[in-house]
Amino acid sequence: MRFDLTDLKLFLRVAESGSITAGATHAHLALASASARIRGMEDALGVPLLVRNRRGVEPTEAGRTLLHHARLIAQQMERMRADLGEYATGLKGHIRLLSNTSALTEFLPDMLAAFMAAHPHVNVDLEEHLSTDIVEAMRDRLADIGIVTDAVDSSGLETRLFKEDRLVLALGPGHPLAQGLRRNASLPFARCVEHDFIGLAGDSALTQYIGEQGQKLGHRLRYRVRLRSFDAICRMVASGAGLAVLPESAAVRSRDAANLKIVRLTDAWARRRLLLCMRSYDELPGYARELVDGLAARA
Repeated sequence: MRFDLTDLKLFLRVAESGSITAGATHAHLALASASARIRGMEDALGVPLLVRNRRGVEPTEAGRTLLHHARLIAQQMERMRADLGEYATGLKGHIRLLSNTSALTEFLPDMLAAFMAAHPHVNVDLEEHLSTDIVEAMRDRLADIGIVTDAVDSSGLETRLFKEDRLVLALGPGHPLAQGLRRNASLPFARCVEHDFIGLAGDSALTQYIGEQGQKLGHRLRYRVRLRSFDAICRMVASGAGLAVLPESAAVRSRDAANLKIVRLTDAWARRRLLLCMRSYDELPGYARELVDGLAARA
């Protein structure tokens, strides 16, 4: 049984895309060559690696085993390139980083800018996802580093504290919920669900997370408008258009300029810690370990 690196790279691309055609494109191979390589791998093993159906292809049980080992080999190759990078000019490192909304918008931009300035040979693929999806992706070795809330089950992963991230209620001074509230008052989220909300545009992880809390209380949250930044949300909230649930850091930053009233939520889900997670710190390439160390040091 002989598989070369091109075979393994192709199989990874096919399995991840669910299509031999797409996998061949990503692996920079002609479709006929890619199909022949897949058949050759199956012939060498004596078992099918892919199940063909109308929607594309899916790995068989043997294919999932091969996929697991192919990912390990790809990670080891990446680490080898990183460790030899200082000797081989032109090589670049690559970090796949998944993050929830709060970390992505509030904390990562400045931190990543500093890291990338100090590591011009490293590229970072940064994607926003729900914390539950991130831990699954990490377990499946689809990313190198994740940033998630401690509300999700991260068992099986190594974790380090990244940031404290409390969610708070932002109200305009004339909002009904703001009337009669004392300084440092707090409210349960159940008091908010029947009011109009202002939220983030698109299918943001934070919007989904807040929506899930409303659904647990039997309510579908009503959004009057969705905007692209926390600062814009705060200005809209201050105008009286609705209320918002935001990271405390974003609300405090806009409080004076937007004339906001910030109210802490009493619900346990609003008192969050953000965690860095990874399959194994020791298995990460050197530059990825440096990023983890830098992010954790600023917790």
